[in-house]
Amino acid sequence: MIVKMSMGIIGGLGLFLLGMHMMSEGLHKVAGDKLRRFLELLTFNRFAAVLTGFIITAAIQSSSATTVMVVGFVNAGLMTLTQAVGTILGANIGTTVTGQIISFDIAGFALPAIALGVVLYVFVNKRMYKNIGESILGFGILFLGISIMGDALDGIKEFPQVINLLGQFGQRPILGLLAGMLFTSLVQSSSATTAVIITLVGQGVLDLNGAMPLVLGSNIGTCITAMLASIGTGLNARRAAVAHLMFNVLGVLCFLIILKPFTIFIQGLSTAIPRQVAWGHTLFNVSNTLLFLPFLNQFVKLITKIVPGTEEIFETGPIYLDKNLLNSPSLALGATEREISRMADLSVEMFDNAMSMLLQTDINLIKKIQRNEEVVDELEQQITIYLADLAQHGLSVEQSRLLAGYMHAVNDIERIGDHSDNISDLVREKIEDKYPFSESATEELKDMYAKVRNMTAKAIAAFRARNKTLAREILVDDIEIDRLEKKLRQRHVARINEGRCFPPSGVIFLDIIANFERIGDHATNIAQTVLGDY
Repeated sequence: MIVKMSMGIIGGLGLFLLGMHMMSEGLHKVAGDKLRRFLELLTFNRFAAVLTGFIITAAIQSSSATTVMVVGFVNAGLMTLTQAVGTILGANIGTTVTGQIISFDIAGFALPAIALGVVLYVFVNKRMYKNIGESILGFGILFLGISIMGDALDGIKEFPQVINLLGQFGQRPILGLLAGMLFTSLVQSSSATTAVIITLVGQGVLDLNGAMPLVLGSNIGTCITAMLASIGTGLNARRAAVAHLMFNVLGVLCFLIILKPFTIFIQGLSTAIPRQVAWGHTLFNVSNTLLFLPFLNQFVKLITKIVPGTEEIFETGPIYLDKNLLNSPSLALGATEREISRMADLSVEMFDNAMSMLLQTDINLIKKIQRNEEVVDELEQQITIYLADLAQHGLSVEQSRLLAGYMHAVNDIERIGDHSDNISDLVREKIEDKYPFSESATEELKDMYAKVRNMTAKAIAAFRARNKTLAREILVDDIEIDRLEKKLRQRHVARINEGRCFPPSGVIFLDIIANFERIGDHATNIAQTVLGDY
């Protein structure tokens, strides 16, 4: 009996979490990159940030996903700490939508949803419909899990010891609070905890007085996801995670004081206890947000004192491009040149960090590389759009030539960043899987990196100064780099034949030097734009 019931509870919870994951992933894919842009752009003040956090979390059914995304944006410098905190407040409200849906008895929709989801996900080739099918399939699996879990939890009535323990949560709210925190921390989903609580009250093994402390505890336990996501990130990203924790902890402490009258109030909102639990979860988060929102700036200042330090200022997006200059092409081209130079510096920094990852075995550098990658990609897009607009403003022949060269240079600089990102991924694989590199292989990589790095720096210098003499030197360097890559490949084959090379390490070595060689090619392309050969 105990084994069967335990398997039902664990299996049902597993299906619920799988369904939540599939539904969230499917909805996330349907939204695509627009979701990230929506989150980035529509958080310009505290009210917009709260609304944005609510809409996105309600849409993808995962406050954890929204919070992790916010932490990433703060770490990349794409969002201020105040915007992040506001968005997290909204995400806390958005996640209660799941509980509201679960509280209705719609388990009968589980199997039809699974059937429809399978048809769309398995048998339809169009990506959009497959993503929608994944969401519907996840929805069906989620409710199938709840149904299985409910049948299993019904058996708890046979164990008076468990019933007495659950009854203690109403008499001793702190116990319920701790239990809710612990369970949510383990499953990393407040929605899963809410589903279990609603199922327990639906089976009559838990009353509302015992359920509400568990709900409050789940709101603290869910903060573990953001705290884990903030490990190894920048100062403001860590502050955002701490703000999430502090917001929920302070809110729970306030509600513990008024728990009894609050419980009485939500009893009047519905005759069904599962609906009362759902309303309690929603009203807690809405009230908590309304309580903190007027004091958001002061709250952010408190967080900066709790997590002290000076955050590195990292500019994102274009800082030199000004549409007011478009009517003066020479000034606009000058601004573009400065923006391209800044973009080039970021790409070279990525290259340097990728090599430092290898030499220092420092996997944390990959976060800086990924941050630069996002900015470089955005700059490529914004510069290209700016130049396309500028092309409509009656340029001279020389200005048109410069504009075409800038277009080519922007693309090559972005590709240098891409190859640097590729190298960092290869180095991460080497570090995580503990693949060894021989001393000779490491020295060869250092040698080739130094030559390609020097070549890339010269290409950027030639671009800035429009120095054709320097640009011609790079064409000679490119021939040397091509020869060096072939030589290193031959030496690598010799090491394999002599049994001095671990095969997986060899694959990574070859991929790294291939990316080095491609960076050299793009540096050569930049030099050719200086020579007008494109």
